[in-house]
Amino acid sequence: MSDLSFIWPLSGGLLIGLSAAIYLLLNGRIAGISGLAASAVGWTGSGISPLGVGFLVGILGGAAAAFTLLRHAEFAITASPPLLVVDGLLVGFGTRLGSGCTSGHGVCGLARLSPRSIVATATFMIVAAATVFITRHLMGVA
Repeated sequence: MSDLSFIWPLSGGLLIGLSAAIYLLLNGRIAGISGLAASAVGWTGSGISPLGVGFLVGILGGAAAAFTLLRHAEFAITASPPLLVVDGLLVGFGTRLGSGCTSGHGVCGLARLSPRSIVATATFMIVAAATVFITRHLMGVA
């Protein structure tokens, strides 16, 4: 790791915050990935949203651009495809149950000091910590 290894995460965090602020200023709505993704595929009841489609294209395009520019990025998918599908469905269910995801509650809601978002984000973090503890320490999964 170099001494400048914090640059990419810091840049990403700043861009997420900036884009959430711009979205709020231009649209008067909170930017949440789950809501925008649902609107991109027409699951919100108001048809397919061009803004949602653009958002998804931007996320995927940004990830592809960063991967191409970094070239040394390494990642490995070690879980089985069925497990990934089940996990994705559980996350989707959780975002619907919690009326939002970590981007809506964690980034935008906390910035607005929303009590509902504070509770939701604390719940996300507690469940995540418990999941890691259970899988790594009780089940022995590395």
